[in-house]
Amino acid sequence: MVDTLGVAVVGFGWMGRVHTQAYARVPHHYPQLSLRPRLLTVAEEVPGRAEEAAAQFGFASTTRDWRDVAADPSVPAVSITAPNFLHREIGVAMAEAGKHIWIEKPVGLTAEDARAVADAATRAGVHSAVGFNYRNAPAVETARELIASGEIGTVTHVRVRLLSDYAAHPQGALTWRYERERGGSGVLGDLASHGADLARFLLGDIASLTADTAIFVPERARPTGATAGHTLATGELGPVENEDYVNCLLRFASGARGVLEACRVSVGEQNNYGFEVHGTKGAVFWDFRRMGELGISRGTSYQDQPVSTLYVGPAQGEYGAFQPGAATSMGYDDLKVIEAYRFLRSIAEGTPHGATLADAVHSAAVLDAMSRSAESGSWVDVEVPA
Repeated sequence: MVDTLGVAVVGFGWMGRVHTQAYARVPHHYPQLSLRPRLLTVAEEVPGRAEEAAAQFGFASTTRDWRDVAADPSVPAVSITAPNFLHREIGVAMAEAGKHIWIEKPVGLTAEDARAVADAATRAGVHSAVGFNYRNAPAVETARELIASGEIGTVTHVRVRLLSDYAAHPQGALTWRYERERGGSGVLGDLASHGADLARFLLGDIASLTADTAIFVPERARPTGATAGHTLATGELGPVENEDYVNCLLRFASGARGVLEACRVSVGEQNNYGFEVHGTKGAVFWDFRRMGELGISRGTSYQDQPVSTLYVGPAQGEYGAFQPGAATSMGYDDLKVIEAYRFLRSIAEGTPHGATLADAVHSAAVLDAMSRSAESGSWVDVEVPA
């Protein structure tokens, strides 16, 4: 028997659209799921945007005030895809209203913000999901299994990279993303949050780190109207207040070492995200741009040991819900469908599946440590708020 679960989406920029499309696709890929999402309400303060979303996707109602969603007892679950500075207020309010939460990373501006939302969800007994979508790639899950099984020996070091050009244009609009008060820590929250989650997902907790940050585009034009995504502007110039770039050395609790590098102004780089994990007997390599491939080196040669390519298929992760045979490409939006499925499954079964608010707290603690280290110029411990 399939039950209907009403869902709302708060914030309808690009990510709100991604969540909405993911909900719509869940029944296509997971017909066995006992909950079928129904789009109830979309909340968006930009005039006309919610109405456009309702007309295109079939939401039953619209509002410009997210508080209407919190006060509506007919909405049991909500996606929070508003700007970072609103995550804590909206997330806590939704949890206190008894609503299950699918919220985008980094969940606020600090680890304390993420912890506040996580604690509210725990007190309310609601389930959560967080937008760490890259861990959902079947090749990444396969890499984690190989590492945990000892196939590449004891992990010695990892390199995680997230290089992009989305902010490389000097006329990119000075949106909330570039303001400390509303966007938080720049590329740390945008991209390094994913890197911190991937590193922990693969290798376990990060114990300490040292980081260096930089702003390479110091001024941008203020937009003259509402924006969505990364748009251009030609208005009055204002200062960029948070980081374009971070480079970080990591020490894991396991004793492994790592490098995490993220940049939002890398000309010539389009979503160059990936990792290389090395162990005492082998290595695994993954590149988001070839999402269905995993490079694997394993054996007993040590020197001159070859690397083979695994094309993931129905036996790996959630691949089988999308394609019947290996080497057929999946895409970014598919990862968000997996995320939506795991959120709904958590609600249906009463057991967490996928990334949760606890993972967001750990990622945010790493970002806070990066900021402290960049300011002090020294190694700092990663302090996860209790």
